[in-house]
Amino acid sequence: MCSSGTLTCCTAAAPLLGQGLRVGAWCATILLEVCFVITRFHNGRPLLRKPNSHLHPMWRLPFFLGCFCLWLGGFSSAQGQPGFVIMGNSKSVEIPFEYANNFIILSMRFGGLLPLKFIFDTGAEHTIITKREVTDLLNVRYEREFRVAGSDLRTVLVAYLVRRVRFDIPGKAYSEGEDILVLQEDFLRFEEFTGVPVHGIIAANAFSRYIIQINYDRQVLTLHERDAFRVKERDFTNIPVEIYRNKMYINTQLYPTPEVAASVRLLLDTGAGMPLLMFSNAHPAISPPPRALPASIGIGLGGYLEGFTGRIHQVVLGQLTQTGVITYFQELDTVVNLEHLNRRDGLIGNALLHRFHVILDYYGSQIWLKPGRHFRDVYVYDRSGLQVLAHGPRLSEFIVQHVLPNSPASEADIRPGDQIVRIGNTPANFYTLSNIMSMLQGKPGKKIRLTILRGGSERLKKVVVLRDLL
Repeated sequence: MCSSGTLTCCTAAAPLLGQGLRVGAWCATILLEVCFVITRFHNGRPLLRKPNSHLHPMWRLPFFLGCFCLWLGGFSSAQGQPGFVIMGNSKSVEIPFEYANNFIILSMRFGGLLPLKFIFDTGAEHTIITKREVTDLLNVRYEREFRVAGSDLRTVLVAYLVRRVRFDIPGKAYSEGEDILVLQEDFLRFEEFTGVPVHGIIAANAFSRYIIQINYDRQVLTLHERDAFRVKERDFTNIPVEIYRNKMYINTQLYPTPEVAASVRLLLDTGAGMPLLMFSNAHPAISPPPRALPASIGIGLGGYLEGFTGRIHQVVLGQLTQTGVITYFQELDTVVNLEHLNRRDGLIGNALLHRFHVILDYYGSQIWLKPGRHFRDVYVYDRSGLQVLAHGPRLSEFIVQHVLPNSPASEADIRPGDQIVRIGNTPANFYTLSNIMSMLQGKPGKKIRLTILRGGSERLKKVVVLRDLL
């Protein structure tokens, strides 16, 4: 049996998409921060709702974000987290990953038996399982139940604490006992946003005893023993970071415009699919640019979070810069307690980080960056006005979730609830969600010919002529 309690959730959105429930000891209590970030750069993802339900008339939902701040007491984490260990006597090990819609997805065996997929998240303090049927299948013991009430006093999230769960990355590394949290109901449905099966989030600090090297170009994550690893400093730029609650923060500069500089503190977050998110009321120099699109950028248990999408002139990372960066702007609710944000002004997500080779050194409080294959790529935003989700047992049914007014998709009379069944002459189920999103970011003037199924029976042919929206 589990002990339980009900808590009221703060709906201030900490922008940590894909970011799991945060668990850490503080005196005799634990602060659990549940910040799920399911974002896709360029093409964000809408909230999970019925296709025909009402959407606020705005551009799109660049990410789905729930932030629930729980003050939990009554159990101790004195045992600590054992973390992953490299198998055998190797000094390093390469772990391949899948890169889907700007998320790093690792394949693991849960409980030594079940093959599952997890989002690798540097913004998460703890690991979360979103599908309770997995833990039920293994008959795990739920040590404690937590009920989180939204600020609307109606919506409730239930999560369970499970201790000492084994994880294996076959032939690579293992952990004999991770403490995790399990959601009673998978209201996140990561797979609809990523287009691949996802069962939860693995906190990056579970690997923090090692130097962690992320090669986005090769899609390989490498763990190095600290005493056997040397960085070629002529190739990499070193950036000091602050470690707080097992998360990395960078103090750096960005330029909203060429004439204005702002010193900012940013969370390094591989659990976020966007390039950059900024709190528009956290810094006097940061606000949405004149050419920005209004957007519903997330949701808490108590309601929707409104914001904007635009571009900033430049982000500085050590000696390296990125220009014309797509940025999401969110205004914080200053009424609630924002202590868990640790004075940050925003976050850097995977859609920016994937332009580099990244080395993370938790014990040395530093990261290293080296330009990768996509370093000089222009930041491209969706050019169709479509939001699409993956559905069906094989995630090969593509449903229009939202259409931006006055966009190419709306001009082609594509509507929420339409199913894309063909693209050109090719059945849509030959494509992945990532493939389709890439097509919708094609060159201005490109014609995308779609066959859609409306109302389950009516087949219609549509032509979407792409153009810049931002």
